[in-house]
Amino acid sequence: MSSKPIEGRMTAEAEGGVVVFHIGMRINAFRAVRSWWPVFMAMPRMLKELSRDRESGMLGYRLLFGGARLVYVVQYWESQEKLLAYSTAQDKAHRPAWAAFNRRIREGRGKVGFWHETFVVPAGAHEAVYVNMPPFGLGEATGVIPVGRRGERAADRLSSV
Repeated sequence: MSSKPIEGRMTAEAEGGVVVFHIGMRINAFRAVRSWWPVFMAMPRMLKELSRDRESGMLGYRLLFGGARLVYVVQYWESQEKLLAYSTAQDKAHRPAWAAFNRRIREGRGKVGFWHETFVVPAGAHEAVYVNMPPFGLGEATGVIPVGRRGERAADRLSSV
C-alpha cells in the first residue's frame, strides 16, 4: 500500500465486473474478551492466506474501524465463484474459523456480533475517481490509470448495463 499521492485525477484500472465483499464484527461486551478476541484474530490469518495466493481471486482489501466497537474489511474479488470457493474450501483458514465462531456465538449470548454483505457488480456498473490520492479502494486493488482514458465525467465511465 503506497501512501504517496498521485497528482491529478485517476480512476480504477478494473475493466470487468468485480465483487465487493464487506465483512465485520461488532464488540457488544468489551469485558467478554474470550467471545470477541478469537473472532478479531481470525480475519488477519485469512487475509494473509488470501494475499499470498494470487489464484484465490481476492484482488485487495481495506481494514476499517467504525468506532470502538466495529471492525470491518472491504474486500475486492475477481468473481463471486472465487469468493464462494474460498468460503467453502476445506483446506483454507475460513472453514475452521467459521466453525469456531458458530460455537462461540451459541455460548456467548450476544457478546459479539458478525455481519457480511456481498455485492456482485457487473462490468460497466462501477466507476471510481481519485484526486490527488494514493491508490485506494478498488484503485488500490486493481491499479489506477488517468481518468481521461475512461472519460472525464462519471457518466462517461459508467456504461448502461
